[in-house]
Amino acid sequence: MSTALDWYREGGPIMLLIVLVGLAGIAILLERFYVIVVRSRTNGRLFIERVIQLVRGGKIDDAIKMCVGSHAALSDIGLVILRSRSREEPELQQVATAASLAVTPKLSRRLQYLSVLAVVALLLGALGALWDLRASLYAAAPDGAHPGHLSPGLAAALNPAMLGIAVATVLALGRGYLVSQAESIAGQVAEFSVRLIIALTDLPDVRLGHR
Repeated sequence: MSTALDWYREGGPIMLLIVLVGLAGIAILLERFYVIVVRSRTNGRLFIERVIQLVRGGKIDDAIKMCVGSHAALSDIGLVILRSRSREEPELQQVATAASLAVTPKLSRRLQYLSVLAVVALLLGALGALWDLRASLYAAAPDGAHPGHLSPGLAAALNPAMLGIAVATVLALGRGYLVSQAESIAGQVAEFSVRLIIALTDLPDVRLGHR
């Protein structure tokens, strides 16, 4: 029974390129997981309700302190809006829009690379399979002198394609999960901005706190 290392070696030099593509993709997955899920993600519903409750109660300082104490994307939006000098709804909406343009692109940054790397892994796998298949057919002999070489050669030719598909599957699934998380956070940012502006416009003459 061949080991994983034997299986890897049978695939030829193209296997190394596929592994490198996979490692690059995994590095991006881990970095984006930290940014989106660990750092930017929070209990958004609880955070929104608590901040809105504080603002409606006139406790702007406490709402700002709560935003300062969080590293989530929602807190960045909250700080910008709460510290705005204006309490006019159109101006607060402009502030919220500008803040969202600064925050939400950070969530989707580099996610498109995962799709590219997944496609590259598939293409390299297909290229490696075709290359090894070609070599196996030549080794099978122009005159049929070595027919026994054909079946093992054809089997080994599939190794790059299998590895490429495996890498592409992991990257595609990882990207799908991260995109869904980023979109969820973006939706919460939009909701939080609207609700926070509504709460602030119902509270005239409030004093802004400071970090």
